[in-house]
Amino acid sequence: MELHWKQGIYAITDSHLLPDDHTLFSACEAALEGGLALLQYRDKSSDPDKRWRQSQGLAALCRGHGVPLIINDDLELAWRLRCAGYRHVGLHLGQEDGAIGEARARLGPDAIIGSTCHDSLDLAKQASREGASYLAFGRFFASSTKPEAPSARLECLEKAAVFGLPRVAIGGIGAENMMMARRAGADLLAMVGSVFRHEDPRTRVAWLNQRLDNPRFAPDHE
Repeated sequence: MELHWKQGIYAITDSHLLPDDHTLFSACEAALEGGLALLQYRDKSSDPDKRWRQSQGLAALCRGHGVPLIINDDLELAWRLRCAGYRHVGLHLGQEDGAIGEARARLGPDAIIGSTCHDSLDLAKQASREGASYLAFGRFFASSTKPEAPSARLECLEKAAVFGLPRVAIGGIGAENMMMARRAGADLLAMVGSVFRHEDPRTRVAWLNQRLDNPRFAPDHE
């Protein structure tokens, strides 16, 4: 299967907004139909059976749409999925969640491995050297998902171009400010509530993509 890793909307799941299998799979399938660039599975529960079941279901959905699935902060789960044949599965690591070099060695040279860099070009430089596939910066705006996350300046997106890797903007990104992040250099716009709080994620993602493709397109709803 050919993966189409592109610029655009990077949706991240939330176990509070998507509390059960049916809601999770339905919302993610709709968002994929709307044209996601990447989907990240983020679940901080201590239920390994749930995480395995849900990640397998999402991996199958993503494979059907030719979109990579990124596992949040769980190298073992990402490795297990890839061993099960889901070669389009990658990993996102925070600063406290393991070494990029170890993840690269386990998952292989083709796996997408992202790194949280907050507002630090030094962290971005280190992640680039260790083999990261993309660099995530933020939070840039007020976030209901992670209100305690340290703030970041949009200028770091522009400065991080020197590393030659895709840049992800995260933290309070929505229709009202995503063009600010895009103009600052963001290739991917990470969103949680701005996608999954809506009743129709397919229409929502398609509308967000329309805004990205046509910056003059006036927002008529949030």
